[in-house]
Amino acid sequence: MESTDVLVIGSGIAGLCAAIEAASAGATVAVASAGKTMSGSSFFPGTWGLGLIGPVDEDDEQDLISTIQTVGGGVADPTLVQTFVHGIPQAIEWLEQDLGVELQRPQSAESAQQKQFIPCFDHKTRMWRGLTRKPLEDACTARIESLGIRLLPRHELIDLVEDTTGKITGAVLYDRASEHLVPIAAKAIVIAAGGTGGLFERSLTSADVLSSSQGIALAHGASLTNIEFMQMMPGFIEPKRNLVFNEKTWRYVHVDQPVDIADGKLDGLLEQRSGYGPFTSRLASRAIDLVIDQAGAEGLALHYDFPREDVPEFVQTFATWLQDEHGIAPSDEMRVAMYAHAANGGIRIDKTAYTGVEGLYACGEATGGMHGADRIGGLSSANGIVFGRIAGASAALAARNAPEVAPKADIDLPHYGIATTDAEHLTRSLKHTMSTYCMINRTERGLSTALQEIESLETEATTLSMRNAHDSQVAALARPESQIQLAKEVVKAMRNRTESLGSHYRAD
Repeated sequence: MESTDVLVIGSGIAGLCAAIEAASAGATVAVASAGKTMSGSSFFPGTWGLGLIGPVDEDDEQDLISTIQTVGGGVADPTLVQTFVHGIPQAIEWLEQDLGVELQRPQSAESAQQKQFIPCFDHKTRMWRGLTRKPLEDACTARIESLGIRLLPRHELIDLVEDTTGKITGAVLYDRASEHLVPIAAKAIVIAAGGTGGLFERSLTSADVLSSSQGIALAHGASLTNIEFMQMMPGFIEPKRNLVFNEKTWRYVHVDQPVDIADGKLDGLLEQRSGYGPFTSRLASRAIDLVIDQAGAEGLALHYDFPREDVPEFVQTFATWLQDEHGIAPSDEMRVAMYAHAANGGIRIDKTAYTGVEGLYACGEATGGMHGADRIGGLSSANGIVFGRIAGASAALAARNAPEVAPKADIDLPHYGIATTDAEHLTRSLKHTMSTYCMINRTERGLSTALQEIESLETEATTLSMRNAHDSQVAALARPESQIQLAKEVVKAMRNRTESLGSHYRAD
């Protein structure tokens, strides 16, 4: 049976940073990802890149910590927030100086102070950097090769393996290419497989963000935090789907169909809406998102009317990307719908990225606690780098301190499975339920119905399962089972939080 010191699940920015840090500390490292290596939300092609913000100086650190707590509605973990913010400057320096990633900067000190560079939900400009895919891919590829990190693309996490004391000692992966289960022993495992976007029909994440790893971690003793806080974002339906709608451009929008907003108020709400990307219940401009949500799957019809001169740099960058990468001109007619975007909550960790389960660490969007009810723009990528490095270092230390015992010759593999067509039906049904009742408008009645439907799917999965299944059928069952477990916890958390708070909106 194969073995490694540290096994990282997921190869977005958090997983890559964890793997590189663990290998740099002397651990043997393998990285498994459900899709290709360097995928997930970090490399999602439906946006021009990632914003990356940090404090300008020590005084700004304290301001950012305070602002995160305020924007987060008081539900972020203070220790995680402090660890996070204090680690951002060093993380950015490591990214540029050590890893050699070329980051974008505002064109001038003057443009850096433009309001378009104020992060979502923030109250001031800070140190802003732009992180685009190719420089990150190139730098990570070179470092991965130099450190001898083993890559396992298209290897999906099916289950974790624990010993008699509950310590995680390995994992069962599913090789999607060969359609075989692959057991692997590991002294420490890092989960960095993304957030909860895979539970919804429309999602601004890559298709390989399966939203199953949290359910697997739960089954082995981990816990979740702030899981009800799911960011919902406007995205394009026409002329091309699955593209992020840049929030800074709302002030230049003309709505092309009747909406339930008085004409005298619409311009002011669009201006306020230009200050942030994801939906929030805190601001009056939530009316814009509610109108989009009401438009349903067909989306809200609109077009841009950009000024002829003095277009802000941030807006011009987006317009150029839209034209050059996707052939969409600013004058084209467009339709925008609501998409599930990013999770602000997830697996609970401490400041060392430890989950409370021996041998198991987590980082990136799979985790929660460092943001809260709303998340300041540019902090998702920063979170992946800061806690990715922390998780990698912690996992390497745990592996180094683990007693040397002879690995088991084999791991007992799961043998219950389900027909692929039945699994696809379960997944489609789950996503439809979550999209119907758990997007923006959440009510006790709707959430109660959602929970009943999810529990019914759970029963159906058990009924349809069969013994002595082929490996592909085992994987087909494990995925919806874990997704169903996560979905149940998400809906329960949404029901328990009866008041609107940030990204969580109770319409009742």
